[in-house]
Amino acid sequence: MEIGLNHYLVLSTILFSIGLVGVMRRKNLLMLFFATEILLNSVNISFAAISHFYGDLTGQMFAFFVIAIAASEVAVGLGLLIVWHKRHNAIDLDLMSTMKG
Repeated sequence: MEIGLNHYLVLSTILFSIGLVGVMRRKNLLMLFFATEILLNSVNISFAAISHFYGDLTGQMFAFFVIAIAASEVAVGLGLLIVWHKRHNAIDLDLMSTMKG
């Protein structure tokens, strides 16, 4: 049995659904980062699969840029998480909604 485009798109949809549930349930910031990464990886699977199916490298280039932006997002986010944890000894998102500048 050959793995076709539909298999990749179904996998991407399942991963996107798992990531979306993780973002909606968001109990702490670290789990929110993990769920966001699952969302971005599901989109990357779709980009790469469609790109391969049509024989074009555009989707794979988009996936490469999404990976680069996700890495920078995680680096900045984890830096903020460490500072927040040092100050408040918790990473609960409900406490972060009361931040004042």
